[in-house]
Amino acid sequence: MTPLLQVRDLTKRYGARLGCGDVSFDLYPGEVMGIVGESGSGKSTLLNCLAGHLAPDEGQVIFDTRGDGPVDTLTMSEPARRMLGRTDWAFVHQNARDGLRMGVSAGANVGERLMAVGARHYGDIRAQAVDWLGRVEIAEDRVDDRPRAFSGGMQQRLQIARNLVTGPRLVFMDEPTGGLDVSVQARLLDLLRGLVREMGLSAIIVTHDLAVVRLLADRLMVMKSGAVVETGLTDQVLDDPQHGYTQLLVSSVLQV
Repeated sequence: MTPLLQVRDLTKRYGARLGCGDVSFDLYPGEVMGIVGESGSGKSTLLNCLAGHLAPDEGQVIFDTRGDGPVDTLTMSEPARRMLGRTDWAFVHQNARDGLRMGVSAGANVGERLMAVGARHYGDIRAQAVDWLGRVEIAEDRVDDRPRAFSGGMQQRLQIARNLVTGPRLVFMDEPTGGLDVSVQARLLDLLRGLVREMGLSAIIVTHDLAVVRLLADRLMVMKSGAVVETGLTDQVLDDPQHGYTQLLVSSVLQV
């Protein structure tokens, strides 16, 4: 099977400081990869380099496109990369406001992404928006409400609907449950797990919460000071960590 994403020797420096260094891995269709580590470990830098939000200094990010097969997204033209970000890729921000248009309705937030890929029939766009609001547990009668009228958990669910409405194959998630209270986190995680399975999504999830990756990720990558120190099947890494830093991460959770 051809990997959906092939990452080779990805490196990003901030002057003398290493953001991420020589990161390589393959991600297969339908697979979820978790990336964990303390603040400053490089996990968010890596995610943003993968998603095209940051330009790495070295390396390749090769995506198996529908039309042209494996292509290094770092050498794509800007219009081609933007179109990829509207169709086959999606990015879920930690702060939902960063991924939403706060001045337009919930329905328009979902509909805008459809219009960006060519949808023009208002009735069809609205119907798809309503359908997707329902799939993320937002009532149909809220379709014309603006996101600022929603709770934090509802805003995050709306951001997910906006991202998934075009049927992407790869979703980048940056601390998707960060800043939400525990009960809201549980509901959101359950929703995400269901959507990932139902749609056969591949995903890369950055989080500091090991419970999140335990629930969602097939494989786990542990980062420290910009380097990957351990990788493997999620349960294997969490139940039998080999690297001292991973052991510290796991034990610190167990002691809480």
